[in-house]
Amino acid sequence: MDSVFSSSGGVEAVPVFLIGIIVLALLVIVPLKLLIACMIFHKTGHSWTLGLLMLVPIVNILMIFVLAFGDWPVRRELRQLRQLGT
Repeated sequence: MDSVFSSSGGVEAVPVFLIGIIVLALLVIVPLKLLIACMIFHKTGHSWTLGLLMLVPIVNILMIFVLAFGDWPVRRELRQLRQLGT
């Protein structure tokens, strides 16, 4: 006799739940991360396409160092304008 509370229903639900989480990540989280990364690079004066490199596993760490320690084009232009003004 099959019971309403059989354990087989729970086992089948786990793969469906995991597939749902993967689909959610691919459809929502990854594009949102890309949008944010592209906007950050664009606002610093770099090409927005550098934000796409945030998907590459080792390169994403290196790009954070580029933002933290590199010379931003926006700041370089500001320095040039200040030199012309004085």
